[in-house]
Amino acid sequence: MSTTSPTLSIGGLTAFTTIDFPDHLAAVIFCQGCAWRCGYCQNTSLLDRHVQPTLTWQQVEAFLVRRQGLLDAVVFSGGEPTLQKGLLEAMQRVRDLGFKVGLHTAGMHSKRLAELLPFLDWIGFDIKAPFQNYAAITGVANSGKQPLESTKRVLESGIAYEFRTTVHPQLLNESDVLALATSLADLGVQRYVLQDCRTQHCLEPSLQNLSYNEILANENLIQAIRVLIPQMIIRKM
Repeated sequence: MSTTSPTLSIGGLTAFTTIDFPDHLAAVIFCQGCAWRCGYCQNTSLLDRHVQPTLTWQQVEAFLVRRQGLLDAVVFSGGEPTLQKGLLEAMQRVRDLGFKVGLHTAGMHSKRLAELLPFLDWIGFDIKAPFQNYAAITGVANSGKQPLESTKRVLESGIAYEFRTTVHPQLLNESDVLALATSLADLGVQRYVLQDCRTQHCLEPSLQNLSYNEILANENLIQAIRVLIPQMIIRKM
């Protein structure tokens, strides 16, 4: 094991999961810091990049050494992992330990994502909204440009992926969701997930306690999207 550590701010660790890397037993490393402020964000403790890390890389790596032969993969999540300068080195260290590597990202840094793709086995890509409407979700002007470029890079790479959109009816309507699905289909996306929004701890209090998601219950909308992207599924939280 190397005596030096990647420059990585770690806000948490899930030791075992079956849902964060399809068909694999995985651990999840949560990276600290995100440049966006999506109202439905559940990981609010990970948004501030200046927060003191909860774990060191040495602790995480020691944990992974003990899990060799027991886990299949390690997923880097966040926050937004691609904002971490040491992410590539951390991924390489994980691969050296014999694990597959997954990434959860919103694609906000397309050039850095391109550097990471050769070292990834799977990517979960959070698509927020029609690209021209990203600011309504992220709170950041012109924030759809980088995710569009990142989408193209992922599709060109041939890496296994899942594109997914969290749907909150106060932030997206049926037309938004259909327009986004149409754009993704035109780009060549073949696997797409519409996921319900867990609202108990949303960053934006006005979005909390959603009892019924009428968009995901709209069978006509769902069928129209499945015509565009047959491998589309609904994921309930």
